Amino acid sequence: MSYPTLEEKLAALKVSEPTDYELSCLDEVGTGRYEIGVQRTADILDEGYEVFMRSSRSQMGVAGDSIVAIFNAQGDLVNASAGTYLHAVIPPIVIKFILKRFAENPGIADGDIWYTNDALYGGIHNPDQVAMMPVFFRGELVAWTAALSHTTETGACEPGGMPVSAKSRFDEGMNLPPMKIGHNHVLRDDVIEMFAAFGLRSETSVTVDLRARCTTADRVRVRLLEMFEREGKDFVTGLFRKMLQEAEQGARTRLSSWPDGTYRCATFSDAAGTEHGLMRNCFMTMTKRDDTLQVDFAGTSPENGSSYNAHPQAVIGHMANYIYEYVFHDLPISSATFQPIDFLFPENSMLSPAPNAATSCAVMAATGAMSAIANCVGRARFGTVEWRQVSASLGNGGNASVLAGVSQWGMPFADMLAYTINTEGSGGRSTQDGINAYGFPWCAFGRAPDVENMENELPMLVPFSQHWEDSGGAGKYRGGVGTAQLWVAHHAPFVIFMSIADNSIVQTPQPLFGGYSQCTCPGLSMEDVDIPELLRAGNEGTLDLASLLEGKYGGRIVSETYARTARPVMGDQVITLGISTGGTGYGDPIDREPASVERDLTDGMISEWAAANVYAVRFDEQTGRVDEEATAAFRSEAREQRKARGKTWDDFHATWNDRKPPEEILGLYGSWPDAQVVNPLMRM
Repeated sequence: MSYPTLEEKLAALKVSEPTDYELSCLDEVGTGRYEIGVQRTADILDEGYEVFMRSSRSQMGVAGDSIVAIFNAQGDLVNASAGTYLHAVIPPIVIKFILKRFAENPGIADGDIWYTNDALYGGIHNPDQVAMMPVFFRGELVAWTAALSHTTETGACEPGGMPVSAKSRFDEGMNLPPMKIGHNHVLRDDVIEMFAAFGLRSETSVTVDLRARCTTADRVRVRLLEMFEREGKDFVTGLFRKMLQEAEQGARTRLSSWPDGTYRCATFSDAAGTEHGLMRNCFMTMTKRDDTLQVDFAGTSPENGSSYNAHPQAVIGHMANYIYEYVFHDLPISSATFQPIDFLFPENSMLSPAPNAATSCAVMAATGAMSAIANCVGRARFGTVEWRQVSASLGNGGNASVLAGVSQWGMPFADMLAYTINTEGSGGRSTQDGINAYGFPWCAFGRAPDVENMENELPMLVPFSQHWEDSGGAGKYRGGVGTAQLWVAHHAPFVIFMSIADNSIVQTPQPLFGGYSQCTCPGLSMEDVDIPELLRAGNEGTLDLASLLEGKYGGRIVSETYARTARPVMGDQVITLGISTGGTGYGDPIDREPASVERDLTDGMISEWAAANVYAVRFDEQTGRVDEEATAAFRSEAREQRKARGKTWDDFHATWNDRKPPEEILGLYGSWPDAQVVNPLMRM
């Protein structure tokens, strides 16, 4: 294998040096023509994105967990239309590898369709798959197009493409290096058959999504050729180079406005696949100097023997989620925006594992980086004119549940249930609360599917969908709450269920400026209760999360970790309570306006216990409204109690430095406290 090294991957993320021809073409791109040209690329990409969503079959594809992109001839990302920014900066690694490795044999020709899903070559994990097409204008390679999305079946040892029990890449099913799967604008039938074989659990979704990627890449290619024909090669070539230059300058201008300094954040998680224990899933040291950033991951826990590892470019992709949503939101999605940012990855960490490591659950490994960058950048921006844009971390749970089996329509299926992950809460902000049921931190412009669509497509019943009380992190500005859904197997003898998570004991995201983190996510299910029969009986009462947990309708609550390996669930039985995490809090909870606490209590966003014990608000027993005087007195007393508990730094450090978690939960952590490799892994 000749997969790119870490150094080659990081180099490929940088913009290629402009050729003399490109520089000469810049004269064609004057004021006015430039802005119109940029908008035309955006229009082409938006059309491609719409085609992509409408032609996809899997739940994630329909939800918009995808990206459509244009690259210059050298493989630099010029612009994109995205539901997710996760893939925004990393496709150049693959295209530049193809240009370097396969230009002569098998060659790159007009009408080629290239494809890969192997993270070793530049992807996130193997469910994320990309189709790429070279764009030839009058016989010359002038650009590339790409369409990338998540597909929920890869033929792995468990259904759903993200096997919790995988120990190495050899358990993960289909891993394709960059390869030519079509020529003369035709997708090869033998390749389609190969995908059908790997995707046997959900053949239709896998093969339709494959075609959707290819047709989307081709649609963008056709529209680009029309632009080349209409505007001329010199103009479009110059436009692409100027877009790269403007994007880099915009990024450097933004970074230069922040104060120089070193910002650190440590995040933790509680599991790696089926093994539970404490992990430092990210130790980030962000150094800002002039108009550059350096992000160092030294101190992150070692790689582990599960699928909860991520290759470095996958980690960078996760940081792009936050950076494009909150920092470079007004800049193009472009390789050039990351030109001023450098990355350092220690070998054999969970964020830079060995080539044979399992990485199908890379999103679980990289949640720490996605959370830590929000914390570090938020503190860097707070002292600038951008302070109103500072936000605490999104929920970043990504608790993904997979359902598989044979549907009520007699069709084999294996798909990810997109509702919960697309309804996580966002973090509290510098002037307002986070958004309740905001969406999917990995896919800012995705959408939760309609319940009716879920019930029509899959053999399941969804009796309720609601906000999840107390799930948002407390703060002066509260994190948005997540959601809860009840899932019941229906119209099928049985289904297979599994889920991926790592936040049932410890939450990864860190809050900002005295806020609290969100609550953890237990894996809840019910036994000995027939929900369809309850609905048929039509008894009085409200079927919701609280009533089920209180036992109003009988049955027994089973609580375990949210991550669960594949298991059967019989028809008309509860599959699980699908829950999504809330966002982190911003600022001290006892600085929150009492009226906001009262409104949250009325709306069911927080409990009476949280109002009294976390937000320190007192209510008039007669009216049920806030007692302003009693609240002010209680909060004043709470502040004095805090001061009384306070210690000097020396006293605190003397006791804190001697503390250590129990040895039995440190098997995944590495050495204490620096998280270095203790026992090197040996994979077969």
